[in-house]
Amino acid sequence: MPRCDFCRKSIEPGTGKMIIMNDGKVVDLCSTKCEKNMFKLRRKPRTTRWTVEYAAVKKGMKK
Repeated sequence: MPRCDFCRKSIEPGTGKMIIMNDGKVVDLCSTKCEKNMFKLRRKPRTTRWTVEYAAVKKGMKK
């Protein structure tokens, strides 16, 4: 199963959205929430609290 390029959650078959950029890069997104955060709001996953990458960064800081 593909993973969302913003939040890193697994995307169930038949759901989500695949966007092809002008440079040929393929972006898989699980929801419009991830789409808006990535493209419209230009947020980074490591600074967005509900993403897997944010949790990994915070866990690494607590050492």
